[in-house]
Amino acid sequence: MNKFSAFLLSYFKYGENDAVLHCFTLENGFQSFFLKGVYSAKNKKKAYLAPLNELLITVVDKPKTSDLLLISKIECLENLLEEYDVKISTLAFFVSDFLHQILRNEQANHLLYQEIKQFTILISKGDSTAHYVFFIRLLKLFGISPLLQNGNFLNIERGEFQMFSEKNGSDDEVSLIWKTILEKNINPSRIKKESRKKLLDSILLYYKCHFPDFYTPKSLPILVQIFE
Repeated sequence: MNKFSAFLLSYFKYGENDAVLHCFTLENGFQSFFLKGVYSAKNKKKAYLAPLNELLITVVDKPKTSDLLLISKIECLENLLEEYDVKISTLAFFVSDFLHQILRNEQANHLLYQEIKQFTILISKGDSTAHYVFFIRLLKLFGISPLLQNGNFLNIERGEFQMFSEKNGSDDEVSLIWKTILEKNINPSRIKKESRKKLLDSILLYYKCHFPDFYTPKSLPILVQIFE
């Protein structure tokens, strides 16, 4: 038997009672699992299938014949969504959607796993702005964060700060938030509500420019609607 600590990123129903789980694991990075019988009437563990729940997964120890490992036992280490409101649930769904696409080829990375864990702790405490810091900190781990220079304006396409604002750059307010996060590794004490959409738009655009095949998560409209 092998065990994996894993954050659930996505899943889909397979047949009548089974499911395929896509997770980011501490031990192997991105990994897919096959879970039998989770949708059967008496199985209470389907409640575990919520975005960014941290799971302890035990798999059958047998020769690997496919990319899917068969789960023999599943436990929930941290159930993120059970006790929290619709805003936190929506945010977790959006971030798991985001992570599912950027982590598909990622190998084991303990720092990245801990970043995800810290993020889930923050939003479980009701921090509805933690995702901004989280996404920008991830860029550091991937080695594609903006170069910190003397300028105050973020040029998204070039991935650097410069002295003057340009058409493809961010305004001074959004640029300052970026710089604060990158330099101090903290969430700015206050992000104005009217600046949050601009900040998120700049983050998504940065990923599109610097992360291969990145696309805006389909759950973005739901996030925007809930937080308006």
